[in-house]
Order: sequence, then structure tokens, then C-alpha cells
Amino acid sequence: MEQESLFAAGSQQNSPLANRVRPQSLTEFSGQQHLLGPGKILRDLIDHDQLSSLIFWGPPGVGKTTLARIIANQTKSHFVTFSAVTSGIKDIRKIMEAAEMNREIGERTIVFVDEIHRFNKAQQDAFLPFVERGSIILIGATTENPSFEINSALLSRCKVFVLKELQVSDIVELLHKALKNPHAFPDLTVSINDEALQLLAEFANGDARVALNTLEMAVLNAEHHDKKVTINAAALSQLINTKSLRYDKHGEEHYNIISALHKSMRNSDVDAAIYWLTRMLTGGEDPLYIARRLVRFASEDIGLADTRALSLAVTVFQACQFLGMPECNVHLTEAVIYLALAPKSNAVYTATEAVKPDVKKTGNEPVPLQIRNAVTGLMKDLGYGADYQYAHNNQEKLTTMKTMPPDLEGHQYYVPTEQGNEKRFKQRLAYLQQWHRNHDQKS
Repeated sequence: MEQESLFAAGSQQNSPLANRVRPQSLTEFSGQQHLLGPGKILRDLIDHDQLSSLIFWGPPGVGKTTLARIIANQTKSHFVTFSAVTSGIKDIRKIMEAAEMNREIGERTIVFVDEIHRFNKAQQDAFLPFVERGSIILIGATTENPSFEINSALLSRCKVFVLKELQVSDIVELLHKALKNPHAFPDLTVSINDEALQLLAEFANGDARVALNTLEMAVLNAEHHDKKVTINAAALSQLINTKSLRYDKHGEEHYNIISALHKSMRNSDVDAAIYWLTRMLTGGEDPLYIARRLVRFASEDIGLADTRALSLAVTVFQACQFLGMPECNVHLTEAVIYLALAPKSNAVYTATEAVKPDVKKTGNEPVPLQIRNAVTGLMKDLGYGADYQYAHNNQEKLTTMKTMPPDLEGHQYYVPTEQGNEKRFKQRLAYLQQWHRNHDQKS
């Protein structure tokens, strides 16, 4: 919990560069033009001082905290920050009481909660009465989907604004502004060419903090000549070998990327499937989780169109158990390529869904007596197994015996396609249906 001067961060020369050059107004802010451009809703709310409680949802380093500070500055409000990692309910109530007193004397309080998704239900609920009374304007920042992480009662009282990953051009602009800021490197003259700025912006992967931290590291590690520093692409190369991938194994991005993998394979886009697989593995995903999803995919989206798909997926799952990462990445890639290129049919999946309403509607339909097993004398006396026809006794291995509950006779759940091997199953099913039409009426 922290109450602070809005300009304190910018004047602390020992703080990280990202804090020293933090924008103090919307004109200094880079990116998020879909929210802050002329005539856009958030810009209008700020300019007309008509703010209500907000949730800023977006990836790291896109300006959530900075924007909250600018709002407090521009609307002349008392600004209090909370960290969901370190603050508890006692801290919340203490600040809420102070905010209530401020409201009574006409002073507005903005409470900024970083990583609000880390607050538990009780902590989030503690804000509710104060948000409802207007004692505070709550601004929460989260990298996680608010639909999953924020209590519905609190979420319903807040406007959600989605902040997008910064474009390369946004970060180049931001770096230019930072280098002109007198608080950036007050004792140095820093020269950096356009090629190096572009390289740095691309490396940042949409994260302004990464860009500024890397710039600061480059300046500190460069040779200083008469308080002058020159940064070029070559000087940056040792600092930016690998982009950091944004991937949370337990967050929304986890579900987004596994969905992308699944749908790429379903669409038979083999290259996209390989890309999303590698994104997951590079981000540290459990290879067995991916392998289990491939086993599911083999039946849900391929099924009997390629009867080899399921066995291959299971074999790859076993290989991942034996080897683990990094060795099993090639096995997963092999499976993804095979499944993406295999003929597709969702007939098996559709059959599992089509039968569910009948099971739910009919409840406990009795098993027809002819296919019950008479394991005791009493059961035999009651007719269990009577009129049973043993298919192997007939040349075609078919009988006219009914095996479906009478009320459900004629219901068809499996409807094969003509994709791949499933064409054979369709032909076989058509033959069986014709055989029964020819023989059942005669029995």
C-alpha cells in the first residue's frame, strides 16, 4: 500500500529508467490509440472528468500503471496504490476509511490496484461498498482475463478497457521520447541510430518496460567518452539474443495457444500447428499436457477417417513419458504434422454428443430381455436371454435380433463421412442398413 506524489517516480534518479521517464500526461503517452485517440471513449472520459471505476486488462508493459497515474494527475485526485501481492483486508479498510473522509470534504480518491487478479474473493469484496458509495474510483490492472479472475459483483461495477500489446512503431516513439527526457540520463549524451532503435523495439515484443530496461543496460555497459555514449545495432546484439515469450501455463494465454494449436490442426494448417506447438514448448508447457490434447484431437477431429491417428497419438504420449523435454519435442512435432495432414471427420465426436439427449430424456430404459445375460436360474425363468440370436452362427454374422430399447429403435447417432478411411465405414453401415431392411420384416 502506498500513497505517493504523482511526480515522485520521475525525480528519483536511482530508480529504473522506466520510472524516471514515466509519462505524466496523455500527450507523453505512447500507444493505445484505440482508447486514447481523438474521440475515443477513454480519452473522452478523462478529458471530461467523467470517470467511474475501471479495469485495465492487457499484457505486461503496455502502460496500465502509467495510465492510472496520468488519470489521477489530470483529474486532480488523491492517488493511492495497492499491490495485491503485499496488501491485505486490514490495509484496504484503513485506506477506504480515509477515502470516505476525503469524500466528505470534497476530495476524490483514486485507488490503483496492481495485479488485482491476485486478490482473493474476500479482498475484492472489501472494495464493493466503497465503490458503490462513490468513496473511491477503483482502477484495477490485470494481465489475466477479468471474466475469470474478478468477482462478478465487482466486475459489474467497473468498465473494462483492453490495452493492446504495443506495436514496434509505438515503442520506437516511446524510446525517442525517453531519450529526450531530462531525467533519463542526466549526466550523459546518448546517441543511438534508427537501426538500433528498430532492433530494440522489435526485441521488446510489445513490452515498453523491456525496451527501456534494455536501453538502460546498453547505455550502462557501453564505453563512455567525455560523457557521451553511442549505441548501435552491433552494441545491442549481445543483449538481445532471444525474445522473451509471454506464456502463462495457468493463465488465459495457455488456453489461447492450445486453442490455436487445436484449430490449426483442425484446419489442416500444418505450419501454423508447428508454430503454436513450439510456442507452448518454448514457454515451458508440460509436454504430457500437449500429448493428452493430441490424443483427444485424434478421435474428436479425425476419428475413423484415419484409424492410425489415435494409435500414433498414444504412442507419442508414451514417448513423451519416456523421454521428457527437450528430446520429446520432435515426437510431438511428428504427431502434430500427422494429425494436421490427416483427413478430418468429427463423426465420432458428433455421435457422442447426439446420443446424450436420448440418454437424458429416456432415463433408465430397460435392457431388452433377449440380450440380458441369464446368470441364475431365476433370471432364466424370467426370460433373460430368451430368443437370443448368436451372430457367429450365421454366415453373414448378422441377425434380426433387436438390441436397442424399443422406444429408441431407428435413432441413428453415428453418421460417417466420406473422408479417408471413413468412406469404408460408411459403405459398411449402408450395407448393414440395407440387410436389415431386407431381412427384419421377414423375421
